[in-house]
Amino acid sequence: EAASSKGPKSKLQNRLLFHLSHKFNDEKKLMSFHKNLQDIVEDQLSLASIHYLRSHYQEAIDIYKRVLLENRDFLALNVYVALCYYKLDYYDVSQEVLAVYLQHFPDSTVAINLKACNHFRLYNGKAAEAELKNLSDLCSPSFKFAADLIKHNLVVFRGGESALQILPPLIDVIPEARLNLVIYYLRQEDIAEAYALFKDISPTTPQEYILKGVVNASLGQEQGLNDHIKIAQQYFQLVGGSASECDTIPGRQCMASCYFLLKQFEDVLIYLNSIKSYFYNEDPFNYNYGQAKAATGSYKEAEEIFLMIQAEKLKSDYVYLGWLARCYIMNRKPRLAWELYLKQETSSESFSLLQLIANDCYKMGQFYYSAKAFDVLERLDPNPEYWEGKRGACIGLFQQIIAGHEPRETLREVLAILRNTGNAQVEYIIRIMKKWAKDNRVTVS
Repeated sequence: EAASSKGPKSKLQNRLLFHLSHKFNDEKKLMSFHKNLQDIVEDQLSLASIHYLRSHYQEAIDIYKRVLLENRDFLALNVYVALCYYKLDYYDVSQEVLAVYLQHFPDSTVAINLKACNHFRLYNGKAAEAELKNLSDLCSPSFKFAADLIKHNLVVFRGGESALQILPPLIDVIPEARLNLVIYYLRQEDIAEAYALFKDISPTTPQEYILKGVVNASLGQEQGLNDHIKIAQQYFQLVGGSASECDTIPGRQCMASCYFLLKQFEDVLIYLNSIKSYFYNEDPFNYNYGQAKAATGSYKEAEEIFLMIQAEKLKSDYVYLGWLARCYIMNRKPRLAWELYLKQETSSESFSLLQLIANDCYKMGQFYYSAKAFDVLERLDPNPEYWEGKRGACIGLFQQIIAGHEPRETLREVLAILRNTGNAQVEYIIRIMKKWAKDNRVTVS
């Protein structure tokens, strides 16, 4: 900055100082130099690059397209336009624009890499890796940046394979290396390492803000730290509420995440409903979407969404099991909720699931499974509340049998459940039930 300020005033000096003010994050100077820009190609391209760096991708596209209309031979601008479309999540459009440049320069490192990244987003890691092989074959041993880029992107395309060996040395070479290493740690559920790697980084791009939000939310939920939950909410709201991101898929996911952490599930659904067509078979999306649906009382839809989830890791998670059990009960399928419990090994989580089934079935008048659940709870923990719950459920079930809403044969099981308790009230209740059974010719012994 000092050197450029010593030079004579010129358009070049203004462009250089314009970029430096962005680097120094000096908004006042940036706007001052912005005013001096003229409607000439160099100044307009300089402005477009600042728009790109500030994540104003549509504004950058508008300038590049205008310049391209007047200068058809500026083929490299197609790469810049393709990059902008990639950043806006329009991967198919990015690919079309990029093809124009690749027809003329099929060995371009930047273009081939962008094509591979588009393939990764549109298809999968294998398709992206196939494209990257072309780049690997083309690059010379002296072209270090391309070699590092290939190594870095292969880690991403292969779902984090060899991340700990390859990414740490690239943290100061490729900006995304740190972000992808943080993502790797998050996927390995090593939240502490992810936080340590990212805690001193001040976010500047939407991706960094989002990742900061995810890391803080994960740490806050894992350790019960409300301060981190609040920080995560703020990061998500910053991205989701920004002019450049509010209409993108990540922007809407951020607003959904913000409201999710605030437990405002009606608002969560506004955003998730707007993007669900892009995530139809995505387990993490359906995991959150199902919870939001269930939390707002849409149990039938929630059940359908939860049953679409394939990942065994999610399906064995207590949050999933608890919500699915609740959906079954609210949708009058208590037997399926009970079967979920029977498949669990004895643990604190299976105990919590049993409590949920006992209480939810009671509320819904599904007394048979409520009685069974309270019976097991009472045997595991002789808490007087479990006896009271079991007593109420057994009497409720007896009333349903009298009213003809439950089979009379069920009474035999009710008596067996009651006999599991050593409470003085049991004999009195059993005596009344047996008298009714005798009067109505129901065999209970």
